[in-house]
Amino acid sequence: MSRRTIIAGNWKMNTRAADGASLAQGIADAVGENPTVEVVVCPPSVYLSRVADVLAGSAVGLGAQNLYPADDGAYTGEVNAAMLCDSGCRYVILGHSERRAILGETDAQISEKLAAALAGNLVPIVCVGETLDDREGGKTEAVVEEQLRGSLDGLDEARASGVVIAYEPVWAIGTGKTASPEQAEEVHAFIRKLLGELFTDEVAQQMRIQYGGSVKPGNAKELLGQPNIDGALVGGASLKVDDFVAIINAG
Repeated sequence: MSRRTIIAGNWKMNTRAADGASLAQGIADAVGENPTVEVVVCPPSVYLSRVADVLAGSAVGLGAQNLYPADDGAYTGEVNAAMLCDSGCRYVILGHSERRAILGETDAQISEKLAAALAGNLVPIVCVGETLDDREGGKTEAVVEEQLRGSLDGLDEARASGVVIAYEPVWAIGTGKTASPEQAEEVHAFIRKLLGELFTDEVAQQMRIQYGGSVKPGNAKELLGQPNIDGALVGGASLKVDDFVAIINAG
């Protein structure tokens, strides 16, 4: 089954208004009107509307880095799905390892956010991945399975195919270390098999699984050439137009 490659740039807390707008414009210009892959950029929430204006009419989609799973209410500092849509978003990253580790997000919370994202007609990018201790202890599959089952809890088969999974080994994020194509493919294949158990084989074959973790122009083609790797969630390299476009072109 053919799955369209999806390349998403997670800018994290690394841009300001002017350089974020310039970065978005450069990416949109380079991608053109009909890219062969699906392209998404995820700026800090305070700049979503600014970047949306820049991307208007382009083939580049806009995503957020998080959301809060409530329709409205007394949740100071939070942003919900409806607000993200109002700001021009079509995608949202959920459960990134930095939010899990630094802010203590749980699988149960991510599951709530997933439901809210789908109810708000956003495409969720749900992140899972193990630490270096987990990998060295032979716990990679156990950790990824626990995160995936917990984060997708309550997701019905009818909506599952619209969810993107991002496998990001924590030890490869921002460290310069990258899982080898073989290591990454092994976990991606495991995830797809597990998705088949959670839903159906047909749904599992439809769902896209990205790799994230020090993806660069030099390793993107080999990673994206693996049969179960359907894209990349890119951190640092998404902050430079030339690097990000090279990764897009590798897809």
